[in-house]
Amino acid sequence: MKFKALNLHPSLHEGIDAMGYEETTPVQEQTIPAILNKKDIIACAQTGTGKTAAFLIPVIHNLLTHRSGKIGAIIIVPTRELAIQIDQHLQGIAYFSGVSSKAIYGGGDGQGFDVEKKALTTGVDIVVATPGKFLQHLNMGYIDTSGVLHFILDEADRMLDMGFSDDIMRIESKLPKEKQTLMFSATMPGFIRKLAHRLLHDPIEINLGLAKPAEGVIQAAYMVNDKDKNLLIASLLKGKALNSIIIFAATKIAVKQLEQHLQRLEGFTTKAMHSDLDQPTREATLNQFKNRGF
Repeated sequence: MKFKALNLHPSLHEGIDAMGYEETTPVQEQTIPAILNKKDIIACAQTGTGKTAAFLIPVIHNLLTHRSGKIGAIIIVPTRELAIQIDQHLQGIAYFSGVSSKAIYGGGDGQGFDVEKKALTTGVDIVVATPGKFLQHLNMGYIDTSGVLHFILDEADRMLDMGFSDDIMRIESKLPKEKQTLMFSATMPGFIRKLAHRLLHDPIEINLGLAKPAEGVIQAAYMVNDKDKNLLIASLLKGKALNSIIIFAATKIAVKQLEQHLQRLEGFTTKAMHSDLDQPTREATLNQFKNRGF
């Protein structure tokens, strides 16, 4: 299906065109019409399937047609990095529409908290937040949630794995009863269905690409001793013309050791990102990586 076939707000079509979207992905084709029809949704779709645009596009459209000057949508995510990513994606799609957004996450300073408070009290349209940090603001009593039309949980399985179930329920209890709730998850275990039963009303269930990697992704496994892992990674990278590489490790010590090992490779510039670095440094590293700055 082409995006032009969807009956969306004209300014939203401008943003969609500017982002280079033409054809909907399977998750977008199934999800967007259902959201436009005000249905609650529980969707199982993996990263790389286009699920972020699948909920952002119809939510922005609905807010453009029902603007109240108050917070209209709250998107809850497990990590600050995902909050920043979704907010940037949102700003691209909504660029021509005037819909405003703010990412709310931990790790900042007092000045950052004041900036977040100002956005939350002056009526930003969409909030993208991690559960704990948003709950801090919410508990202080200055957020007007009476205009919330959409409550979205992205990577719900990961949030529950991280112990955010109680925070999610506390946030939901502060929102209007009459709202649309959308839940996105990469997996669909029993505890996700239990949470969905508590939060969603007569939801449409969408399942796409379960137990399969995203299109174009190759998965492989290597049996290797811990002491040989860095050597294996170096051998896999050596001699390959790769523009951008992200490597995950289980601990920050492993990250630091791998950084030192890879810095000795010719043709690669390596930077580590872990919890010993402050938030501005982490954000600067991510931005450099995104812009091919190293």
